[in-house]
Amino acid sequence: MSFGRPPSINVGFKTSPPDRGSFPLDHYGECKDMMTLYMSCLRENESTSTPCRELSKNYLECRMQKGLMERDEWKNLGYANLDKKDDKKPLNDQ
Repeated sequence: MSFGRPPSINVGFKTSPPDRGSFPLDHYGECKDMMTLYMSCLRENESTSTPCRELSKNYLECRMQKGLMERDEWKNLGYANLDKKDDKKPLNDQ
């Protein structure tokens, strides 16, 4: 008794990655500190992300610097309204 698909059915699956929403996992924990700070902020603010936007932006910046996601403009990621001076500030100065 077989529970697989019948051998007479030839289904050619073609997959393509999503445009957004999927990126490599941080297997080596390169941005774990940023992620931990962001998650702590969410817990402290009852899962309201607005007070944690700067931490979220820092986490995404870390991922872009480490090659864990493609570099993109902040306006495309929903951070155009955050203070412009923070765009020039290196991560390790925080």
